[in-house]
Amino acid sequence: MQTTFTIHTSGPGLYEFTKDVSAWVQGTGLLTLFVQHSSASLLIQENADPEVQSDLTAFFDRLVPPSTDPSMAYLTHTYEGPDDMPAHIKASLLPVSLSIPVSGNRLALGTWQGVYLFEHRTAPHTRNVVAHLGA
Repeated sequence: MQTTFTIHTSGPGLYEFTKDVSAWVQGTGLLTLFVQHSSASLLIQENADPEVQSDLTAFFDRLVPPSTDPSMAYLTHTYEGPDDMPAHIKASLLPVSLSIPVSGNRLALGTWQGVYLFEHRTAPHTRNVVAHLGA
C-alpha cells in the first residue's frame, strides 16, 4: 500500500504531519516514509512543546549558516541562493527516510512523538513524502 503526502512549507522549520499519516495507515506492518527532495529531511521528534521544534531549527541554523556567513565562504554551490547549499548539508546530516512500526491500525510512536518534515529552505516549497506500508 502506497501514497504520497504533500506538505506545503512557508520557510525553515518543522512541519508535523502525524495526523495525516495516522489517518492513512491500516493493519499491521512497517511504514516507510521517504522525502523526495534533497533540501528537506524527516524526523520523529517531540510534539508536546513547540520550543523543541524552534530550538532544533535554531541549532541547525547555527551549525550550518547561510552561504553569506563568512564561515561558509568555501561553498561554491551558491547560484540558487544563500540557503541552498546549507539546506543540502542539513539534509545530508539528518534522515530522509523513516521506518515506523504499525500495529492495530496505529503508528507505534511514543507518547510525545510526532512525524515531521524539516524544511531547510527559506522560500515556501511543496514537499512530497512517499509512504509505503508493507506487511
